[in-house]
Amino acid sequence: MNIKELKENYKSTLKSSDTEETIDLCFYRPIGYVWAIIAKKLGIHPNAITIASIFIGVAAGVMMYYNDLWTNMLGMLLLIWANSFDSADGQLARMTKQYSRIGRILDGMAGDLWFAAIYIAICLREPRTSVFFSEYPWVIWVMAVLAGLCHGKQAAMADIYRQFHLFFVNGRSGSELDNSYNLKKQLAETPKRKWLKKLTLIFYIGYTLQQEATSPEMQKLRREIRQKWPDGNIPDWFREEFRAASKPLMKYTNILTFNWRAITLFIALVVKMPWLYFAAELTVFNFIMIYMIVRHEKICRRFIKKI
Repeated sequence: MNIKELKENYKSTLKSSDTEETIDLCFYRPIGYVWAIIAKKLGIHPNAITIASIFIGVAAGVMMYYNDLWTNMLGMLLLIWANSFDSADGQLARMTKQYSRIGRILDGMAGDLWFAAIYIAICLREPRTSVFFSEYPWVIWVMAVLAGLCHGKQAAMADIYRQFHLFFVNGRSGSELDNSYNLKKQLAETPKRKWLKKLTLIFYIGYTLQQEATSPEMQKLRREIRQKWPDGNIPDWFREEFRAASKPLMKYTNILTFNWRAITLFIALVVKMPWLYFAAELTVFNFIMIYMIVRHEKICRRFIKKI
């Protein structure tokens, strides 16, 4: 394979230039591509890489328990490794056409498990190292629970906005956008003997429902599009106009994904105040999410009127 073919093959493993973050393009995607090539040659399934990332990410969380900077740095390196695998599983799936809803759900669960381990480690660490939290240990647990709920909401909304944008960029096949109605139909049609698949769908339906509940104007726009263009052939002018309106918000969806959370966590560990990470989740990241929701809903209302 020559250099030109290698570049083209690499580009085919990316989602879209509109939604890719600079840090990912410069660091994680090239590393993920190398992992994906190795996995393809070894016949490793994308889901196996995702599962490996879970173990590495949880090990990273354990390293955050210790009040030692070098141990914490080892944890950050493990977290970077886990995220490079998270990049690789998607790139491998696109490279080998091994897409699955289970893979998408598992991919989302992986990040949740990494940060669950990190949250628990910080909650167990702070009462041992902080005078305030040693006297009021319940405060750090309350902060962690609230931050975790906010983290989940932020990630869910960033995900649906990226997928909706990709729907206009690449069409239905290039987006992982789902809706609760179709998922409920699939759940009803799934045999009882496939209990694990049914259980997974139940959790995924709950995830999708809360995304839909927080984006009512987007859901109205989706319904209008299905009614106006039931064959899925949305006019190019409509696609391009929505893409242009939505693209500026992609930088905010990227802030609410892994990289900026990891940078915030890294800083909090270096200054030996891990609780600052929770504070950032509850303030800065929440503000960005609210701003993003308000802006996107306004865009959707405008395009409903165009239809």
